[in-house]
Amino acid sequence: MSVRPVEALLRPPVELWSALVATATGSIALLAPWALMMPPGIASAAAASLFLLAAVRARQAWRVLRYQRNMRRLPVYRMRAERIPVSRHKLFLGRGFRWTQRHTQRLRDTLRPEVQHYVQPGALYRWARRREVDWESTPMLKTLAGCLRQPRWWNPVRPQPAVGGMPALHAVEPEEEDAWMDLGERVGHLLVLGTTRVGKTRLAELLVTQDIHRGDVVIVFDPKGDADLLRRIYAEAQRAGRADAFYLFHLGFPEISARYNAIGSFSRITEVATRIANQLPSEGNSAAFKEFAWRFVNIVARALVALERRPDYQQIRRYINDIEPLFVEYARHYLAVHGPEDWADAVEDVAAKISERNLAAALRGRDREAIALMRYLQAQDLYDPVLEGLVSAFKYDKTYFDKIVSSVGPLMEKLTTGSIAALISPDYLDEQDARPIFEWLQIIQRKGIVYVGLDALTDTTVASAVGNAMFADLVSVAGHIYKHGVPGAEAGTVPTISLHADEFNELIGDEFVPLLNKAGGAGFQVTAYTQTWSDVEARIGNRAKAGQVAGNFNTLIMLRVKELATAEMLTDQLPRVEVNTLMSVSGVDDSADPASGVDFKSRNEDRISVSEVPMLTPADLVRLPKGQAFALLEGGRLWKLRMPLPDDRADAALPVSLAAMAEDMQRRYVTNEHWYRTTERWWHPVADTDSPTRHETHNHG
Repeated sequence: MSVRPVEALLRPPVELWSALVATATGSIALLAPWALMMPPGIASAAAASLFLLAAVRARQAWRVLRYQRNMRRLPVYRMRAERIPVSRHKLFLGRGFRWTQRHTQRLRDTLRPEVQHYVQPGALYRWARRREVDWESTPMLKTLAGCLRQPRWWNPVRPQPAVGGMPALHAVEPEEEDAWMDLGERVGHLLVLGTTRVGKTRLAELLVTQDIHRGDVVIVFDPKGDADLLRRIYAEAQRAGRADAFYLFHLGFPEISARYNAIGSFSRITEVATRIANQLPSEGNSAAFKEFAWRFVNIVARALVALERRPDYQQIRRYINDIEPLFVEYARHYLAVHGPEDWADAVEDVAAKISERNLAAALRGRDREAIALMRYLQAQDLYDPVLEGLVSAFKYDKTYFDKIVSSVGPLMEKLTTGSIAALISPDYLDEQDARPIFEWLQIIQRKGIVYVGLDALTDTTVASAVGNAMFADLVSVAGHIYKHGVPGAEAGTVPTISLHADEFNELIGDEFVPLLNKAGGAGFQVTAYTQTWSDVEARIGNRAKAGQVAGNFNTLIMLRVKELATAEMLTDQLPRVEVNTLMSVSGVDDSADPASGVDFKSRNEDRISVSEVPMLTPADLVRLPKGQAFALLEGGRLWKLRMPLPDDRADAALPVSLAAMAEDMQRRYVTNEHWYRTTERWWHPVADTDSPTRHETHNHG
């Protein structure tokens, strides 16, 4: 067996010989004690001792053989959804082991040239792979080629699972166990990194399934719209008895999607303009136009709120293009409340005296009533911040106004064109539309499950705008929960809100940072999935700010990555460890003294040297098989993980297609035009110092 301090597992299993000899000798002692000249009693005791020795040595040999076998194969790890363990205190991540110096030593041992025949596939395996291709089109042999290709137990040269990578990364520890993470660590947020098609979404299914069965509020952002992930979330909602709390928002399937007003809920009125303006470019000269766009969107939003109308993209687009109708409507509303009783007659008199030739160039061609209202208000010297903003926008020359807000125009056109417009600018009083409308605070109150499919492959701009607006809305909700709790919940209780953001580099913006570093106190626990960290840096455009984002993730799970800089996010956090290297030394000395009687002297030595190496290198992460990962858990403990693949066979809860799911969802959708009256106001009931009016009426607009 192995001798410390050098562990030798990549060698012939010499323990088998001693086990065989001990078994043979014990058998002779038991069956023919006279052959060993032993009395029967002593022979029986000797046989028992020899069989015990044989068992010990056989066990040691089996450990070596199993270790070497795992070096060449990748066992498939599947688990049915209903068998995924769910704990109230732990999060199941799969099977694995704690990575230590011993595993670094074993991994480096696999790189030695003399042990490659234990690590690489054998000659028979390579022959079978060649014959699969050579015989594929041969009439008489293609059946045999098909048999060689079968991944069955009866095929001794069956191909490896199509997961690639280096099996030795997990084979260095034969004794794996279930890997768990403390749920208390999830408030510190979890970052999952991995290149395309290596298991990020499957890991998301594993984590989301547990969150659903645990009873959390679950929100899943999926920019690309993975159909398997959607079907799995819906199936688990049904299996957990929470199908009535499931909402689907999908820009790619508007006919079955719930509706959501991305700018209809806020704590401060300025959030409406911020959510829209944040989607505009801010580099160079674009920064000034972005600020102009923010100002005019803010003017429109404040006026709509003062008129007790809920802002949406349709209204913002309409009044950005032509602010005159909004100015007239608000001026009439303001004068009806604050003006004298005869204001209407006075405005008509002013309108009658207007001469087109005497008007400023910016006012020519404008409606006479609008000009009269502006002049009357200026003459009355009435001050109202909303009215002041509307008047300033109304007085701008139309050509100049169009130029300074031109940056926001294309964005608003994209957000209000086609079937998407009805999704993100819903008509609350349309009784013919059976699709529900949701708000985040309502979802949290109901302990809902929301799948957000943004269809980024079709239109990245719209997906990014809607996703960022949702994040900004969630930050606002988190602030409300942090200060006031959830309406209707017990005092002092904070709901657990599990937010999963797949491909979050497509979603990240300025809104995402406060969600990470401030929303934990409101019960938010974010799990973000992306391919490389450079994607995040490119999206943010600032390396320091990207580092700020990375610093808010306390737990890191890294699957196979192809970018060394991303791999170094994990390896740079690991310590260096000492490994042993066995070096063989041989030498011969000739004797020149003919009288000495010694012609030559030879020596053979085994020397052990110690060197310091990284616990893991970026190259190790590049060679990970699909479905395997390294994880830094609970304060820097390194784990090697193997995630279970979903076993969907005979899963009654899983809809066979999106069409079947859509039919079931359409049966469940029930419209209630007063569903949103869950609080005293239709925006979040918190102090709003920026709001121009303070009213307690319900929204009917």
